[in-house]
Amino acid sequence: MRLLLLNPNTTEALTGRLAASARTVLPEGVTLETATATRGFPYISSRAEAQVSGAIVLEMLAERAGQWDAAIIAAFGDPGLLAARELFDRPVTGMAEAAMISALSLGQSFAFVTFTPRMIPWYEEQVRLAGLTTRFAGSFVPDAEMGGVTRVADDMRGPLVATCRAAARQADVLILSGAPIAGLAAEIADEVPAVLIDPIRAAVMQGVAQARLAPRGAWAGSMARPPGKDSTGLPEPLAHWVRGTS
Repeated sequence: MRLLLLNPNTTEALTGRLAASARTVLPEGVTLETATATRGFPYISSRAEAQVSGAIVLEMLAERAGQWDAAIIAAFGDPGLLAARELFDRPVTGMAEAAMISALSLGQSFAFVTFTPRMIPWYEEQVRLAGLTTRFAGSFVPDAEMGGVTRVADDMRGPLVATCRAAARQADVLILSGAPIAGLAAEIADEVPAVLIDPIRAAVMQGVAQARLAPRGAWAGSMARPPGKDSTGLPEPLAHWVRGTS
């Protein structure tokens, strides 16, 4: 099985961090390939940036059509997830959705712990989209300034642990939200009195499960592939796919 980890941020170091954490739970017989966006934003942190990046996700998947059996959109707000499921004939999962699904089986309530308040409105929209507001205990952010995006897990480790401890009084399960803190959950698990979830690991397990349970992906109902249509100005791999000629 070929699992594609697609980072819609342009920061290669984040792809490396995500892949390192993903490989710790990669099942035998599954190969992990990575791809990093070559245009867009170093780190997606708003609805507007997510909208732009969602289109880039579709382009990246189309460019690699036939090279993956399941794909992970490796940005916590899942930009382009539903559109990708509708367009492509293989399973596509996202970090936020996979983490929330995992949280439901590990406790009665879950919360997000992240490193900057800028992403919270976008992240919390994913909770509403998934219909999980009654199980959601809120978002928690340290009272500390974020530095460089590639240094977040190291520079903010102490404040993030303290924030997790506070959040544990409100939720059974804490989702460490955002690509820059991928892998941190395992490092601090013994310091926090709650179940911690690393979203990229959850997404790996869900992507593999989807590929085995439904290898065609979301092909029916509201996720049925739209009729082919001509387009103007799209990159040829995506235009080819949209025309329905793939």
